[in-house]
This record gives sequence, C-alpha cells and structure tokens, in this order.
Amino acid sequence: MTQFKPGTKALWSGEKEQLAYGATQVPVVHSVSFGYDDMDEWHEIATGKREGHIYGRNTNPTTQAFEDKVKDLEGAEAATSFSTGMAAISNTLYTFLRPGDRVVTIKDTYGGTNKIFTEFLPKSGVDVVFCETDDHAEIEVEIANGCQVLYLESPTNPTLKIIDIERMAKAGHAAGALVIIDGTFASPVNQNPLELGVDLVLHSATKYLGGHSDALGGIVCGSKELIDQIYHYREINGATLNPMASYLLLRGMKTLHLRVERQNENAMKVAQYLKTIDWVDDVFYPGLEEHKGHVIAKRQMKGFGGMLSFSVKGGLETVHQLLPKMKLAKRAASLGCVQTIIGPPRTTSHVECTPEEREAMGIPEGLIRYSAGIEDIDDLIADLEQAFNSLPKELYAKDA
Repeated sequence: MTQFKPGTKALWSGEKEQLAYGATQVPVVHSVSFGYDDMDEWHEIATGKREGHIYGRNTNPTTQAFEDKVKDLEGAEAATSFSTGMAAISNTLYTFLRPGDRVVTIKDTYGGTNKIFTEFLPKSGVDVVFCETDDHAEIEVEIANGCQVLYLESPTNPTLKIIDIERMAKAGHAAGALVIIDGTFASPVNQNPLELGVDLVLHSATKYLGGHSDALGGIVCGSKELIDQIYHYREINGATLNPMASYLLLRGMKTLHLRVERQNENAMKVAQYLKTIDWVDDVFYPGLEEHKGHVIAKRQMKGFGGMLSFSVKGGLETVHQLLPKMKLAKRAASLGCVQTIIGPPRTTSHVECTPEEREAMGIPEGLIRYSAGIEDIDDLIADLEQAFNSLPKELYAKDA
C-alpha cells in the first residue's frame, strides 16, 4: 500500500489477505496447528517455499496481519513480531551478536535494554561501549574503532534526547556495523528510521501501536534478509506473539494516526505550560525550541511525540506529593496509551536500575515522565495546575 498515506495504511494494510467468511475484520485464529491433506503442499509450506501456516509458534494469520500493517507503516520489506517489546530487543541482539563482538550504544537507553547491555551481553562475551547520547562526535569515534552493532534510541526514554539518525547510520555502515534503533517513543506516525538509513527499527507494540494498554507485544522491521534471521531465532526460542494480542494490537492501530496527532498536540501544550511553573526546574520535550535536539528532531520527525518529562524542585519528596494529587493521569508503568500516564523513572522506565545507575544516566530522582493522552487539553492543564497549587510552600522553600 505504498501509494497511501499513514492514516490509511493504519486502517487497511495487512488485513484484506486475512479476511474470511465475508468478515470485515481480521478474525482471531486461535488454532495452534494447521492441517494439510496434500503432503507435498504441507512440506513446501513447512520449508517456506509456499505461503501458509503450520504451527502457532511459527506463524499465525492474525499475527501476520499485524506484522504486515506495521511493515507498511515503516516502509519495510518484512517484519516479525514478539510476545513483548523486550523480547523484540533481546531476540534481535542475540540473533546477530557473538562472543568477541563489540556493540556501540548510548547511555540513555530504556532500563531493560540497559540491563541487557550491562548484565547479559557481557556474560556472553560481548563488549559494550556506552557513549554520551548527544555527543555525536564521540559516538562516531567509537564506531570507527570497530563494532558489529550500533544500537540507538531516539527520542530516548525518559529524558527525550535526540540523535541524528541519518548521521549515525552513515557512520555505522562505514564501519560495517548493523544499525538498530528503538523507535517506540516516536511511533511510525512521527518517524521512519529506515528512510534515514537504519537497518532495523523495533517497537514495543504495547505502547503507541496498541494504544490502549491491554496487549503486550513487540515487533522489528527491516529487510527480508535480516528479518528472516531474526524470525528463525524467535521461532526456535519461542517468544511468540499470541493471536488475541495480535487482534487487540490490530484494532488499536486503526486509530494510531488520530491518537498520535492528538497526543503530539497535547504534549506540546503541556510542555509549554510546565515551562511557566515555578515548581518545575526543567522540561524535556523535543518540540520546544530551546531543547538541545530540537533542530535535529524537526528535520527527522513528522511530529515531536506524546512523551515528555520534567524535573521538580524538592526532588523525590515533591514527586511523592504531586503525583497522588493528579486526577486525570494514571500513575502506572507504561506509555503511549489513550489515557494520560505519569510516573517517575524509578518505578517505570528504569525500575531495574539502582539510584546510582540512574544518576550515571542523568536521571534525577525528581524526574517525572508524562505520557500525554487524548483527553481535552484544557482538562489536562487544569489537572496539573490544581496538583501544583496543592503542594506545600515549605517544600519549595526547602529546595531553594
């Protein structure tokens, strides 16, 4: 569906081929096995010579529709899905890395990803080098020193730093590296990294793709050659996306374009409002002109996203008092949902990390991550206003 725009693709891509019985919606196919009377046909499908399904751990019609939809939105040749976003990240990395290999990455990755880099890959004999996220020159130096994988994230979780994706992809390819990026925060509506030279883009489908916090999933998109390798690793290791989750993700994606447009608008207005609040020390949102990565984000993103974060005076004590007073924001560990979600990294994105590890990544304990929903913006602003107005003044004075 290359001739259609993203809003149309979100509705129609991947669905027609999987419809049955005159249905207008993709069915949930719960069958684990798929039978064939013709032995030669069965063998050809089982060996990948013909289209079809043999066993639920490998492929499924409902899941294929989901994969095809995301593939089209990212402009990719192929895609394969996983049971969770972390399964997508870990399976992709372990598909291509071997003992003795070297990974160049950034300090500002999602907490679970950071644990793979600091704890699990070193146990497998893989060397991981961390660079300052917005120091492109430092990253290029480390890439030039040799690496098999360059792993990026932009915008980053939770401080919304921006990487020049095209520049980094060129540097990675010059060194013969495979370039992978986590595009969860942006969504395919706001950013398409494959167009900027990246080899593989992955998403936690649980977030913006599904959009309703009711289904876990992950997906990676890229060339057929690369995706076939990742698929083979996943089908053997078994981190399969289940059919019901695939259906929920498919249903959620029908409104992806509308949701993200509204979330972009709401996040920008919330960020602008927070800049006026004395309690707020700093606001991290790439849509703000004063954001360090604003110029790059404006060039490579179609929208600045629904995610922002801000630090508050009084640190953790202020966080403890402010968040429970919010009436419209869910205090929960997720993002990209139709409802606004709020929380500190110490219980959300980087709960796996120690305070010292978070500090080393530039994440203060007084940081609050805000995932803008699709509520009326006046209500979101009013909710923040009443919450800040209820804070004790002595807490502000204590910080000062």
